[in-house]
Amino acid sequence: MAPKQTTRSTPVTTTPAPIATTTTLVTNAQLQAMIDQGVIAALVARDGNRNGDDSHTSGTGGRRTERVVRECTYQDLMKCKPLYFKGTEGVVKLTQWFKRMETVFRISNCPMENQVKFSTCTLLAGALTWWNSHVMTVSQDATYAMTWADLRKKMTNKYCSRNKMKKLEAKLWNLKVKGTDVIGYNQRFQELALLCVRMFSEESDKIERYVGGLPDMIHGNIVASNPKTMQEAVEMATELMDKKVIGPL
Repeated sequence: MAPKQTTRSTPVTTTPAPIATTTTLVTNAQLQAMIDQGVIAALVARDGNRNGDDSHTSGTGGRRTERVVRECTYQDLMKCKPLYFKGTEGVVKLTQWFKRMETVFRISNCPMENQVKFSTCTLLAGALTWWNSHVMTVSQDATYAMTWADLRKKMTNKYCSRNKMKKLEAKLWNLKVKGTDVIGYNQRFQELALLCVRMFSEESDKIERYVGGLPDMIHGNIVASNPKTMQEAVEMATELMDKKVIGPL
């Protein structure tokens, strides 16, 4: 009996129907616009994540942003610990108030338009009464339009009488270094010079008077060096006196 023959059916392969596709043409201008929008969005997101950090790079071609300086407030100024003035402390204390306030202005970056407004908040007792009377007489707007130099002059006229000013000018004119105490001389000279502004129409006049009060052991050296500013003259005198007293290191 012949073996039974089996037949294998051929599988049917089904080809999926083609998917219709749509091709959108983008012009070069549209492509560039999309790129630009993406770049702008990325920069905005980055700046937002920086939380106001305005640090920047330089010298590398990177994007540079300007640093925004926060305006000085009255609280900022008071953190620098200015002195208070009552009007009864005398000329020396008034001078110290002037000097300390100018230092505070620099430390706190106090703008010129706020210097009078903020500094007069440190006046107490009789000085505050005098200032309030002035504000009422002149008007608040006109008063706070004053400059710091105007206020300093007004307070000098108020708390340093003409007789006192003459005495101070005489003291400044005759002031000399005691022994080798140049540091003490520097401080006293600057205190008096701050009040006796009428004595020196030029910086060179102040330098000449300062150098004139120095002792012979350093006077000639300072004259020969011909300092151009008070700061330069003070630094020279202090350094030379230290070398005379302590000797070379």
